[in-house]
Amino acid sequence: MAVKAVVPEAHAATGPTPPPAIPGYDWTQHRWGFGVDATKCIGCLRCVEACKRENDVAADAHHFRTWVERYVYLEGEDKPRIDSHHDPVNIEASGSEGEYRFANRYKDAKVEKAFFVPKLCNHCTHPACVQVCPTGATYKTEDGVVLIDHNYCIGCQYCVQACPYGARFFNERKQVTDKCTWCYHRITKGLQPACVEVCPVGARIFGDLKDKQSPISQFIRNNRTYVLRPESGNAPNVYYVGIDKDVV
Repeated sequence: MAVKAVVPEAHAATGPTPPPAIPGYDWTQHRWGFGVDATKCIGCLRCVEACKRENDVAADAHHFRTWVERYVYLEGEDKPRIDSHHDPVNIEASGSEGEYRFANRYKDAKVEKAFFVPKLCNHCTHPACVQVCPTGATYKTEDGVVLIDHNYCIGCQYCVQACPYGARFFNERKQVTDKCTWCYHRITKGLQPACVEVCPVGARIFGDLKDKQSPISQFIRNNRTYVLRPESGNAPNVYYVGIDKDVV
């Protein structure tokens, strides 16, 4: 059954109210960016667990603000097999985190190459999700982060359909759409996103693109980086190293 969008008139005209002023933080002075080094990721999923704890994602939820995909090239096959920790068959309990069951799934085949690719919201320069939101609940801040004002989200899920990266989901418990915010409540206080802070191998990099000496600026400057689905026109701001043309 189609969802009829009921748009609050005043809000639709003016857009969402910006986040309240944060002492010591001027969002016009920053432009945030994120990097992922797939050559370092070990698929430990500490990032996923940290994100859940930090952002109140239900422990038994089948959706994630950030997730990890595995690309496996088997002998004699031209295309990779792609799976994710969304599939519970892939996860084996390991303390409070999880790890991929690697050998069991491919024990009868020769693996020529495999690597992990962390995924999250790309906080695009031209976000399709913002364009399709009928209430202005989804909006882009002046420092480049795309946020959702849940006071105005009507749960129509147009943004979920518009995102080419599958980075948005509908939160059944709260009846709103949700996604990664790069831990906006942390970065505006000078902290790192939770997933970046806990990564044991430094596969996730975050920083201010306006600062030429920031970790993300150096990451982009010192590596040949790629963005996902550049043909979409969204101009994503998550930069990858160590992926190939088959990563989608």
